[in-house]
Parts: sequence; C-alpha cells; structure tokens
Amino acid sequence: MLSNYNNLLNMIQNGFPIEPRPFLSIADQLGMSEIEVLEIIKELKEQGTIRRLGGIFDSKKLGYKGTLCAMEVSENRIGEVSQIINSYPCVTHNYLRDHKYNMWFTLIVPSQYSLDTHINEIKNKTGINDIMILNSLQTFKINVNLKIKGA
Repeated sequence: MLSNYNNLLNMIQNGFPIEPRPFLSIADQLGMSEIEVLEIIKELKEQGTIRRLGGIFDSKKLGYKGTLCAMEVSENRIGEVSQIINSYPCVTHNYLRDHKYNMWFTLIVPSQYSLDTHINEIKNKTGINDIMILNSLQTFKINVNLKIKGA
C-alpha cells in the first residue's frame, strides 16, 4: 500500500497529465482505479502530506512580479499574523526565521500597484508597519521535485 502512495506522489509532482481526466490516466498507469487515486490524494491532503495540488506557472513570463517580504512579529502574534498573510492568494510562501525580521513571505502580483495595495492591506490588518520589501531581481530556482523512496 505504501508503494502505491509513493508512486502516486512521484507521479503527481513530476508528470501530471494535462487531459480531461488526469486522475484516470494516473490510475491506469499505477494499476489502480480512479476512485482509489482520488481517495489516496484526499487522505494525503487531510494528513498534511500534500498541501496543494495545482499548476505552477512562470509568473515572470506572465508579467507578474515576485517580491520577498520580511517583518518583525512578536512571538505571541505569530499565529494571528501568519493567518492574515496566508489569507492572500498571492502569498506563495510564509515561513519563520531566527532573526529580528522573523516572518518572511513571498508575494506574486501582476503590478507594482497590486504589490503596494497588498502590502498596505497587510500593514493595516496586522498593525505592523515595518515590512522590508526585497524585489526579485533574478530567479535561481522555481521548481523542487522530491523523489519519494520506495516507489
């Protein structure tokens, strides 16, 4: 059973079929039913093994702007502030660092105006005005594939 899970995880992150019934195609390749594949994916999402299942686009080629932001958040507000930041669909990552600026997050937005609007909203909702903005100048890596052992 674990082998099915591992094979499925490898397949959906490295070769997801673009067709009307992608889960049926995956099921056929794994010797499973479409329902089994969907049930395993649901279970893995509920467990937190899979956080998101969807496409990743080259935002720069689409004219979007990537920005890394950092802010100083007191220990007792980390959960609250994190929820606010994570509520924005344009936030792709949000993580803690051992630094004065301890909460770092990335925004992918279509314009400078959109960036300014989102940052101002985040400032207003969190009450934190000191947000360091580090605009993306060069892309080094946009894809991570994790080879699941035992597959």
